[in-house]
Amino acid sequence: MDPQTRSTSTRSRIVAVIDIGTSAIRMAIAEILPDGAIRHLESLTQALSLGHQSFTAGEISRGMIEECIAVLRAYRRKLEEYGITRSEDIRIVATSAVREAVNRINFVDRVFVATGLSVETLDAAEIHRITYRGVQPLLKAQPALFKSRSMIVEVGGGSTELLILEEGNVDYSHAFRLGSLRLQQTLASYHVPRSRAKKLLEAEIHSHLEPFEEMLTAHPSENMVAMGSDMRFACEEILDDPVKKDRLVKLKLDRLAEFVDFLFSQSEESIVNRFHLTYAEAETVGPALLANLKIAEAIHVDRIYVCSVNLRDGLVRDLSEGGAWSEDFRKQILRATWELARKYDVDEDHAKTVAELCRLLFQQLRKYHELEERYETVLCVAAALHEIGAYINTSSMHKHSMYLIMNSSLFGLTQEDLNLIGMVARYHRRAMPKSSHQAYASMDRQRRVVVSKLAAILRIAIALDASRNQRIRQLECSQVRDRIILTVPQTEDLSMEQIAVRRNRTFFEAIFGLDILLRTQSRPLVSEPSSQL
Repeated sequence: MDPQTRSTSTRSRIVAVIDIGTSAIRMAIAEILPDGAIRHLESLTQALSLGHQSFTAGEISRGMIEECIAVLRAYRRKLEEYGITRSEDIRIVATSAVREAVNRINFVDRVFVATGLSVETLDAAEIHRITYRGVQPLLKAQPALFKSRSMIVEVGGGSTELLILEEGNVDYSHAFRLGSLRLQQTLASYHVPRSRAKKLLEAEIHSHLEPFEEMLTAHPSENMVAMGSDMRFACEEILDDPVKKDRLVKLKLDRLAEFVDFLFSQSEESIVNRFHLTYAEAETVGPALLANLKIAEAIHVDRIYVCSVNLRDGLVRDLSEGGAWSEDFRKQILRATWELARKYDVDEDHAKTVAELCRLLFQQLRKYHELEERYETVLCVAAALHEIGAYINTSSMHKHSMYLIMNSSLFGLTQEDLNLIGMVARYHRRAMPKSSHQAYASMDRQRRVVVSKLAAILRIAIALDASRNQRIRQLECSQVRDRIILTVPQTEDLSMEQIAVRRNRTFFEAIFGLDILLRTQSRPLVSEPSSQL
């Protein structure tokens, strides 16, 4: 199935997602109904401490890799029972434990050779995107919560993910290396008695939260929504109220604090026996709940809303829509983009005009560039940010823009996306791509072609606002013989834009093999010989 096309099949589709996490490998199987609704069929979990090795030794041992393969083979047999065999119906992801291992490529390759399953290593930006897709339906069902400013928090084994939403818009996203397993390992390294464990971990958690205190104070959140199995466990034990799908459970902070104190007063053996947890879970549940508690205290809320949504829910929703970037998601990317543009004092009127012209050109030149829909967003982001390099120096501005983009963080965009956008911005002026340009030459051919096509379009869009007075806001593209004609409504004196198009057309003509000409609507088009410009 085309990754940008949502299925219009009248039949149900059964899909599966597998999450290779810090402390377990989890699989969810779901049915996607013809109307797009999702029915969860089965969930499986197998404990496996990948994070213990990755976070301490920096790599995953051969023995642990083989254990992981054994679990995935068992999951594969389960998939075959459901008749799930097509690669487009299966998505397997790995998070921080695999991502941070120095032998992650060996891990991914070995899994593929042994099982035929392709593992995708997720970075923080992709996790935030998937989390956003997972929690949005739940928040929309709670109007008061949806309209207010809410912080979505998931304390995982290796990292903590923060996502701040207001009226469905993403105001802030961040991931930091504060995880329950990391906290437990910190505790073990100090060899402190159980009576001092909580105090030590509080200091460790504070050291991670301190850099964000100014941001949290300046932009206070009214609510905290917690994800993760540890918080669901706390709700069930404190309130005797299971956290079910499509439902939020309210947990008072003082009740959670009491429960955390109780857990730290008990030995791991006692926790295992009392709550029927595995020993690994007993080691990390206290640190995980303490981290949630301290985050809630930092934003001054007196209760936490606990939900059952997890990464796998977002992954299933992603599969149901073919992995396409939804209109709402594109809006969030552009919202974050304009915030970054303002940070670097861009000429916003010019940048917005260029971005809109890029959008029009991308849509009207679709049969020539043949790129997927998501590249329209990539192009618009590059257009918005193509001049941020001037913040450093107007000399070599295009190179400075590339550097700033590649080293920025934008909600929903992976490092691979940022690298692509940075390269498009880098070629918005001056030299065309060359084999001597290391960053460009290191890309595979497919990505080089994408960069060239988008940068060529960007150069034309910039030329169309050469006067920087936003005279051109509409245009129509047509082909007359071997020439692309850009027709704009009757506009006074387009001489500057026409000169700019002539100066900037070389790249476009080299990539698309067609001449390009700017005309006003009042002038005839077909009477001009194609050899003249």
